[in-house]
Amino acid sequence: MRRGLLVLLLTLSCYAGFAQQIPRFNPDTIKTIALDSTVNIVAQKLSVETFIKAVTTDTTFYQAFRKMKKYSFVAENRIYTYDKKNKVNGKVYRKIKHNHSGPVKLEYLVKQDTGKVFKKNGKYQLYTLEMFDYIFMNAYASDFVPDAPAADGKGDSNAGYKQKLKTLIFNPGRPVKGIPFIGSKTEIFTSNMRQYYDYGFQSGTYLDSIPVYRFRVSVKDGLSSWTKDGLMIKELVTIFDKRNFEILGRYVDMKYSNMLFDFDVQMNIEMSYFGEDKLPSKITYQGNWNVPLKKEERASFLIVHKDYKAD
Repeated sequence: MRRGLLVLLLTLSCYAGFAQQIPRFNPDTIKTIALDSTVNIVAQKLSVETFIKAVTTDTTFYQAFRKMKKYSFVAENRIYTYDKKNKVNGKVYRKIKHNHSGPVKLEYLVKQDTGKVFKKNGKYQLYTLEMFDYIFMNAYASDFVPDAPAADGKGDSNAGYKQKLKTLIFNPGRPVKGIPFIGSKTEIFTSNMRQYYDYGFQSGTYLDSIPVYRFRVSVKDGLSSWTKDGLMIKELVTIFDKRNFEILGRYVDMKYSNMLFDFDVQMNIEMSYFGEDKLPSKITYQGNWNVPLKKEERASFLIVHKDYKAD
């Protein structure tokens, strides 16, 4: 069960293996943010501490996923798997309509797969794809329910696993308990960890019209290779709406290796406004992971949510 949780965490937030330098197809071709060439931030009296506090205390990012349940929308899922040379060997495409009202909640408009996707018994070839369904198909169907009590992350229940995932994605900077050799490595805002990271922010424009701040945490230049290898989170970028300081996007780049596993993953989550609500619009993932006695897995996906309608 512990191995399953580890892979679940890596699947949701993390590109990997033994540092293959072969370029790989990136399914995300949608550019959404443009940064200003000059930055004037004196008038706002902002500081790095302002952004750190906002990142660690924000609840609106997760609430946006909960609000998704109140809408009808269309989800397009493109999933790709790769061989050791990073050539595509499997594809999944789904176009799904989520109905907020009526007896049919999920309706497949298109469902296609090619290549090495399924085993003879009908199960996925890769554990990554199994976890994709566990996370995202559950989200469409029942996972993000209004006002559900938060699990404490203890025990072997699925609720405990999900809570650890939520901590990693929706509350970065907090420890993820219960994962050997990883739990404390997510605490990138502690006084001890600040010696290894640079923290900075810049103005920009999101989706051609929304004024935003881009807050970036990245590993410092000049650190020894040994020190860099011990830092799991390589980069964390958070996009803030200037008008209300709510989070509109989050990008995380994670890489780590020890005798138990190797992973190197990037994931990006973006929001858009539909009426007065902020809702998930794009999610991308690139990642490889490798654990003992299991075949190394390489996959990427692009999820686009559109045509939100309040019934």
